[in-house]
Amino acid sequence: MRKRHNYKNPKIWQLGLEIANDISDVLVTFPKHEIYDLSSQISRCSVSMPSNIAEGSERTNKSFSNFINYSLSSSFELGTQLLIANHRKYISNKTLKKLEDKIEEWQRMTMGFQNGLGS
Repeated sequence: MRKRHNYKNPKIWQLGLEIANDISDVLVTFPKHEIYDLSSQISRCSVSMPSNIAEGSERTNKSFSNFINYSLSSSFELGTQLLIANHRKYISNKTLKKLEDKIEEWQRMTMGFQNGLGS
């Protein structure tokens, strides 16, 4: 019988959900003309981080590791999009730094968790 992971227990899922909610709060301040462009991309990336953890949690460790890779990829994409948003003056340097720090912490935790899967 294969081991199943409770996706709500890992701190990576919880922090990923927190990041997605933080991003949602920030996006309400974006210009309306970005709703189908940068805002949408940022939202999708942030939601993808905890969602892929949840989706992969029912898989084998090897398959779960692939879902973690998708999640990590989304986090790096999100970081790039936040830099673009900052350049366009949609978010302040302070907000960017706060989000970057949280995303980097999530990435470190996620990579550590993934290494523990023995993939």
